[in-house]
Amino acid sequence: MAKTPAAEVVVQGPDGDRAVRVSSPDRIIYPATDLTPEVSKLQVAQYFAAVAEPLLGAIGDRPTALERWPGGVHPGGRLAQGPQDKDADGFYQKRMMRGAPEYAKTVRIAFPSGRPADELCPSEPAIGVWCAQMGTITFHPWPVRSADVDHPDELRIDLDPQPGTDFRDAVRVAGIARELAEDLGLRAYCKTSGNRGVHVFVRIAPRWDFVDVRHAAIAFGRELEKRDDGVTTAWWKEERGQRIFVDYNQNSRDRTIASAWSLRAVQGATVSTPLTWDALAELRDPHELNLFTVPERLTDGNPWADMDDTAHDLTPLLEKWDEHPVELNYPPDYPKMPGEPPRVQPSKKVAEHWDAEGNRIE
Repeated sequence: MAKTPAAEVVVQGPDGDRAVRVSSPDRIIYPATDLTPEVSKLQVAQYFAAVAEPLLGAIGDRPTALERWPGGVHPGGRLAQGPQDKDADGFYQKRMMRGAPEYAKTVRIAFPSGRPADELCPSEPAIGVWCAQMGTITFHPWPVRSADVDHPDELRIDLDPQPGTDFRDAVRVAGIARELAEDLGLRAYCKTSGNRGVHVFVRIAPRWDFVDVRHAAIAFGRELEKRDDGVTTAWWKEERGQRIFVDYNQNSRDRTIASAWSLRAVQGATVSTPLTWDALAELRDPHELNLFTVPERLTDGNPWADMDDTAHDLTPLLEKWDEHPVELNYPPDYPKMPGEPPRVQPSKKVAEHWDAEGNRIE
């Protein structure tokens, strides 16, 4: 069978149209489902061209890791759990790959280990299509801008349903999060995760470091726990129960949430979609928001269009943290952090075998 010739997708940029080459355009990235037909690589590229402007609003001028699935997102496919996981179908690209076009700009960031890297920093609309050519379906931007990569300008509240809960539970908690934000003088924005969860974003002034912003997220989660007993900030899964987990660690350095308008590695080519609060409250099935339906919704406007109009003060949340400054666990690949509890499951912890610093006593 003859190889399908490469296609071109044209994207309007700041200096005129830019044509981006897409090889193997008929490669199937998403197989057909009961809700959606199959999706080709060319269709993924065309989707990112269709949402280029709002996508750039979400990831532009931010260090951005790429979630790449070169062979497509097929049932049973697996995302790599680390650099040694060579047999996975998808993987994260955190360092800029070789052979990138001149318009693929980078910015230098530092990982929690202190090691530096030059990461993609999107600067024009065509970047989404070029990333699709490289097998990207999801963009994972840092909550910082290139001018100051150590001080976030976003507070991110990730509402993650646990077993026994579902999307509608996350929607309920998101509504409570909106009320809490308003009580604190903050304007919150929402989007679907692209699967079962909901993400709540607040634009903040870039005055606080990652530790402060993470503490603000913990304080926010604890306030949600007070308002709804179906919410938890418990890091260990065995302690969460059938509740919505507030993943505060998504505000840690080099921890990212799928961007608005990104596709997800979910059958049916679902999209992490910004919504008005009213639209979120009415949504029953987040899988209705997919590659085929989301571009049409944009004709009614971008619900996040005015997000950058106000940068909020984190002081009210940091005051809440100061009322109860008890540290919670960091991700397991982080160096041991000041005040952090022992990194051992509660069911395996024997008090006399651990000292106050969380070190095992033999």
